[in-house]
Amino acid sequence: MTKISIYKTKSGEYQKFTCNGHAGYADYGKDIVCAAISILVINTVNSLEEIAGEAIQVDADEEAGRISCTFLRQPLKEISSAFMDSLILGLSQIEAQYGNEHCKLTFEEV
Repeated sequence: MTKISIYKTKSGEYQKFTCNGHAGYADYGKDIVCAAISILVINTVNSLEEIAGEAIQVDADEEAGRISCTFLRQPLKEISSAFMDSLILGLSQIEAQYGNEHCKLTFEEV
């Protein structure tokens, strides 16, 4: 299962997100759920950096299926919040369609 955790402040400001594990929907190289999650997460990280110019710290271990993205400045730019909202929308739809045994989205207050 891939577990994605979104960390927000009490006031709703995004702080970071983490993505851990492999979806396990199909064999390696044929796992459409894992591929979809990866595309959403990596595109969000790239968009935060390249389009929004957001200050972020990214740590990744591709083999273990781990990536984390921490926001270094608060509050996020409006476009960055929109990218995060879009990430959550896409992940929520994957979770709804394929089940939380493959994709589990959680929210944590920090």
